[in-house]
This record gives sequence, structure tokens and C-alpha cells, in this order.
Amino acid sequence: MQIFGFLGYFLGYILWIAFSLFKNFGLAIIVFTVLVKLVILPFSIKQQKSMAGQARLAKKQKELREKYANNRQLLQEEMNKLYEKEGVKPMGGCLTTIVPMLVLFGVFYAVAYPLTNTLHLNSDAVNTAVSYMSKIPGYVVNTNPTYHQIALLDLFKYDHFINASPTIQSLFSPDDISMIHTFSDGFGLFGFDLLSIPADHGFWSWYLLFPALCLVANIGSQFIMTKVNSNAMGQQQGCMKFALYLLPLFSAYITYSVPSALGFYWFISAVISLIQSIVLSKLFSPVKLIANSEARHAALMFENEAKVPYVYAPRETVEAGKPNAAKKKKK
Repeated sequence: MQIFGFLGYFLGYILWIAFSLFKNFGLAIIVFTVLVKLVILPFSIKQQKSMAGQARLAKKQKELREKYANNRQLLQEEMNKLYEKEGVKPMGGCLTTIVPMLVLFGVFYAVAYPLTNTLHLNSDAVNTAVSYMSKIPGYVVNTNPTYHQIALLDLFKYDHFINASPTIQSLFSPDDISMIHTFSDGFGLFGFDLLSIPADHGFWSWYLLFPALCLVANIGSQFIMTKVNSNAMGQQQGCMKFALYLLPLFSAYITYSVPSALGFYWFISAVISLIQSIVLSKLFSPVKLIANSEARHAALMFENEAKVPYVYAPRETVEAGKPNAAKKKKK
């Protein structure tokens, strides 16, 4: 958890810079997500090439499985030789599954602990303010300690609660209090509060839209990825199977029980991944890879032939090789 907390602390700087530009956390998440996708784009390209390469080798893999059906060790050795020969990495797609998940946990810690991980306020002052928060008359604190900083941030929307607690005011500088006020007012998006948890509003509230959108977007992204790489997906490792079958359901379950800001991030990330999958599948399809491979092979053959020097035969040898050469000598 400390690792994710550190990651949330680091990502919080990026979220805060984006928020400072737009004064809205929803827009900040969109900008943040685009930046993350740009950073991991090289890995996504490598994943697409790996999957297209798997599709290109599907026929050869099938032949090897039939040939070495009774010898798994030899089969694996021959498979590795085939991958090395063709320049295909069978595990090339796992990293693009792991990195977004790490970022997701980091975003959660940035959202769940907004005062220390996004605003980067003094942790001792924040913890002291949280402990005093429960003593404010008429204010009920969420029993889940994970979201106490959200409750404190939300508290700054109601000046009568803050004014009733001089202790909380004394813990922060005027600049900090002004920054907290600005931040607390920036979580509205299309009538939703991105700090609210869908589960707290009941199953039939409009906040159910966040897990529903995550479910649909992730299913669409995985479906497109499967469709455009149908020949390769059957051979993918466990990490890809997890992403294909469990990630959409996992995203819906998680976003129902965490602040809506995390669900919004996951939705935006899935939409961008969907667009990215379509574009990369066009640029690095198995058909194009095969055509490029054949073109490179032909160019290499032509280059090698050009390097072979042309040997001119002597005139006498040429004349001797002619059919009428012997008859002319007799005459």
C-alpha cells in the first residue's frame, strides 16, 4: 500500500497542475489520462506488434503443436526458436496491462487522499484536522477512514462548519485554506460530485452511470482488440485473458464502491484505449506485417545479389563453348 501511496503522491502533482489550468477535476482527469496514454504509447505499439506477430505465426505454431504433441519440453523449445527467428515476443502485451493498473491505483490514492497526495499539504496538520473534524457539532463523519480526507475537503464547502472550528483553521495558512476552498469547489461535473461514492447513493441512483459506463467502455475496448487480433488472442498469456474477461466486470464493481472521480478516469481511459486499439490495428495489422516482412526479404535478396561480382569469361572460353566452334577449327 505504501508503494501505491507513493505513486498517488507523485501522480497528484500532475493532477494538481492540470486542475490549476482548468479549475475542474473532471477536465484535469481527461488531460491526465491523455498524458498517461501518450507515455505508454510505445508499449501499446509493441503490444499490437506482438499480437499481430502471433497472428502471423498462427499456422506455424499449429504445425509445431501437431508435430510435438507428445513432447511439451521440445515443443516449448521449438516455439522459442520460432519467436526468436521471427522477432516476436509472446509476453509483449502484458506490460500495457500492468502499467495502466498501477496508474489506476495511483489515481485512487490521489483521489482518496486529496489533501496530502494532490494538494501536498502537511500530513501532520491534515491528520490533526481529521481528528478534530469528528468533534464538530452536527457533522457526521464517514466511518471509513480511507475517505476522511475527502470528508474534510468536502467540509470546506460549508463555511459554518469550518468557522465553528478555529482549531482546523489554525492548522493551515491562509493560502492553504484558499487553495483547499478552490479545490473543493472543482469536483462538479454535469451535475455529479466526483467525490461522491455511487454505493452511498443507492443502486438506482444516477451515480450508477459511472460503473455502467466503465463496464460498457471496457467491454468495447476488449471486444475491438479481440476482433482485430482474433488469430492471436487464442494464444495470449494469462495477463491478456484477465484483461479480456475480468477487467470490465472488475471495473464496474470497483467504480461502484469508490469515489466517482476514479470511475470517470477509468471510463476516459477505456474510451481512449478503444480509439487507440482501432488506430493501431490499422497501422500494425497481421496483413501489413506479412507484407512488410516479404518486402524486406525481397529487398535483402536483391541487395545480396547486387553484392555478388559479375565474372566475365575469357573470349576463348566463350568461343569454345559455342556449338560451331569445333567445326570452324576443322575447316
